Amino acid sequence: MNKKVFGYIIATLLIGTLVVIMVKTNLEKTEPIPTEQLGTSQPDTDTTKGLGKGDTPPDFELTTVAGDQVKLSDLKGKKIILNFWASWCGPCKAEMPHMEQFYKNNKNENVEVIAVNMTTTEKMGVDAVKDFIKAYGLTFPIPLDQDGAVMDAYKIIPIPTTYLLNTDGTIGQQIIGPMDEKIMKQVVDTLH
Repeated sequence: MNKKVFGYIIATLLIGTLVVIMVKTNLEKTEPIPTEQLGTSQPDTDTTKGLGKGDTPPDFELTTVAGDQVKLSDLKGKKIILNFWASWCGPCKAEMPHMEQFYKNNKNENVEVIAVNMTTTEKMGVDAVKDFIKAYGLTFPIPLDQDGAVMDAYKIIPIPTTYLLNTDGTIGQQIIGPMDEKIMKQVVDTLH
């Protein structure tokens, strides 16, 4: 295992544990999140910090487990939930049922869910992803980042990390950590 993948795993486990505790505590006393507090990332010229609100994210074309091609720029005109995840990630496991429910309830509302699997971090490779999709009954597109190029372009370290894109293709929000269906709906409603 190379140092980069090991670093992703350790960072994700530590951050994921903290996020799960925080999210669980917050979900127990759920109140609507004020719009001004959602995705507080701001554009930044420091390229080591990742992408910020208002940035145009890098385009990519990846193949899904089902063999379909997903090209981000082809989705311009839709609101997009662009999620980065892995099958071994505890917070990702907590988030996926909510993402599936959101997708089923909103797929006819000009909203697309794209969950990019960080395949280079999967110990069991694509088989782990296929098993995860089957176990969770996921029906939204799941492209495979098999060489880590998209993960690197988006500077993904903690997972899950989600970029919410406006219809013009720019980043409207960035969320680090798992979301439930209610939060997804609130955040998507802030997009234009």
